[in-house]
Amino acid sequence: MTTRSINSATAGSATRSAAQTAVAAFAAILLGSFLLYGVGFAQPQQIHDAAHDARHSFAFPCH
Repeated sequence: MTTRSINSATAGSATRSAAQTAVAAFAAILLGSFLLYGVGFAQPQQIHDAAHDARHSFAFPCH
């Protein structure tokens, strides 16, 4: 019976550079802002109502 050890560096890079983390955080903030504001001010009433209810469920003040 042989035992294999998995090196974390070769099994997939779990570490990220600071630049990659900053890009991911910026993308998440951009997407979240679009969901809260872009969809919230949309003209179709159903989309607006869904975003409005979601903002209230997260205790986000919208009016």
